[in-house]
Amino acid sequence: MKIRKILPLLIAFISLSAVAQDGPFVRKKKEQIKALKVAFITDELSLTPEEATKFWPLFNAFEDKQQEIKKQKLKAYLERMDDDSFDKLSDKDATAMLAQMESMEDDLYQAKKKFVASLKAVLPPVKILKLKKAEENFNRKLLQQYRDKKQGK
Repeated sequence: MKIRKILPLLIAFISLSAVAQDGPFVRKKKEQIKALKVAFITDELSLTPEEATKFWPLFNAFEDKQQEIKKQKLKAYLERMDDDSFDKLSDKDATAMLAQMESMEDDLYQAKKKFVASLKAVLPPVKILKLKKAEENFNRKLLQQYRDKKQGK
């Protein structure tokens, strides 16, 4: 298949373009997971070379946007979760945090809608649905591998 010839190039490109601010070990693990995800999704969707060249920039931009939203909006919330005073939050502060969480969820939803709309010009509807399934399956497999490793299997 042609995609098998292009896949190593895609993996290399995505690995090089991944920007992480973590230490080298964490950055390397993130890059490995991303490369595995690229290979998994490419295989599951049976992307043609033409589809792959249009799909991956959209996918990467969407993933970056998701991470940005989560990082921005959850930062204050997570800091409060670690704080001992979390149990002593006033109703006003709790309401503000809930509003911030709702805003984040809305931002994520809007980003997802925009991503799906942009995919419609690149992939057939069946492949867009397969993408959702492939992402869920990849995350499930990754979590299972983590659990197996943690249990010493």
